[in-house]
Amino acid sequence: MWEDLEVALEKVKADKRKEKPSPDNLGFGVHFTDHMFLMKWDRENGWHDRKICPFQDFTLSPAAMVFHYGQAIFEGLKAYRGKDNQLLLFRPKDNFERMNNSALRMCMPRISAEKMVKVLRALIYLEKDWVPTAPGATLYIRPTMIAVEPTIGVKASGVYYFYIILCPVGDYYAEGCKPTRIYVSDEYARAVKGGVGSAKTAGNYAASLYMSEIAKKAGCSQVLWLDACEHKYVEEVGTSNIFFKIDDQLITPPLEGSILGGLTRDSVLKLASSWGVDVVERAISIDEVLEANEKGRLREAFGTGTAAVISPVGEFFYKDRSYVINNNQTGELSARLSQALQAIQNGYQADPFNWVVRVV
Repeated sequence: MWEDLEVALEKVKADKRKEKPSPDNLGFGVHFTDHMFLMKWDRENGWHDRKICPFQDFTLSPAAMVFHYGQAIFEGLKAYRGKDNQLLLFRPKDNFERMNNSALRMCMPRISAEKMVKVLRALIYLEKDWVPTAPGATLYIRPTMIAVEPTIGVKASGVYYFYIILCPVGDYYAEGCKPTRIYVSDEYARAVKGGVGSAKTAGNYAASLYMSEIAKKAGCSQVLWLDACEHKYVEEVGTSNIFFKIDDQLITPPLEGSILGGLTRDSVLKLASSWGVDVVERAISIDEVLEANEKGRLREAFGTGTAAVISPVGEFFYKDRSYVINNNQTGELSARLSQALQAIQNGYQADPFNWVVRVV
């Protein structure tokens, strides 16, 4: 596994390793493993100083460009303890390739997706005891790249850190796979076409925080964003892409520059199509969604994302009015997709798309 990695290894001493959290109290993004991966980039040396090392803080200059100009991108994926205690990854190369797309948009250096999959497998193997055994629990993986050149001035940084940290997690939503209540925002926008909405960059999430707080006060778990120009067409949920099953057709907004192309979204499109579901990527307005719901044609709605996988929507809150979807019940297709994806991810179901990668 370590062949050709060109990665230094600095292990945490056994008596210095952290106590594992209780499987009943994992939370999400709270506990971090003993080790991380780190490498550095500059114009003279390219990527260098690659190492798996103890989880640690960084010492950065107050002038580090990430603090001032927002060059920060990241990914999110998971490691699963699956059938026969196997350790499995789901589409890791695709995550690193998407990260390269984000890097290109943010004027940051690209990485070798194939090499990073090898590094990730080595890191997961080292931290294998951190992969939870509880049903539904996983090891969340956060690759991140930040600009660290200590310079004040609007330009692309000349120095970057790339790192991978790991944390054992439970369900992303406290309510689990139960239908969620979603706030539809026609007041603020997350991203615009031609902007950086299709990149997984930190600023997109900063832009969502204010509206997310409003949604929480209204008793909602997430925000459904509409387009920035007309506040009419559905785009995405804060942490998920969105799907609607109207009559017998599964509809999701197209990727036209302001929406992040989720890997779970892509997996759902491929999986549902393989089942013979009529899948369509097209613009859909919030008015069309709510009219279909009023007429009984909206069978179900759900979000898709790495953290929650499939998140059924039980209610939309829009313009101070609530719209209940499918009697606030998980839809048949939502449940089938959730079960199938998790069965593939955990090695309990055949993987016709070659999505799953074994750690060892």
